[in-house]
Amino acid sequence: MTLCVSYPNQTRNYCVFDEKRVSQRKNLELLKKSLENPKSEDEIIEDLYVLNCMLDEGEEKIAELYPTLSKYNSSKNPNIQTFLAGIYRKTKVPDAFGPLCVMLIQNAIEPHKDCHFDPNEEIGGAILDYLA
Repeated sequence: MTLCVSYPNQTRNYCVFDEKRVSQRKNLELLKKSLENPKSEDEIIEDLYVLNCMLDEGEEKIAELYPTLSKYNSSKNPNIQTFLAGIYRKTKVPDAFGPLCVMLIQNAIEPHKDCHFDPNEEIGGAILDYLA
């Protein structure tokens, strides 16, 4: 299966995914393996999106993937940052609070260029949810 991700642009500030492919990938073990050995950044982004969808559907075991997800905490990719922040916001894994703060500070020091959205909105929202 080929990835089908349409990235944010001047008229849309979010990614669009092939929903048929997304529905076929909703398996925690397969997603974990994929995130441990990704073939591309596109695959990471798609996997994080699938995890977000699974959280929205009530999957509770995603917090157990924090050790796998944490390897992306230092990513400079705004899409990866946004999806990670969304996952951390929904799972509230205690260990993720520090990395969220680091992401926000690093983005303040070195803002993303040519980005059609602000990942700090989701990162900041996740931090606020932790503090609430």
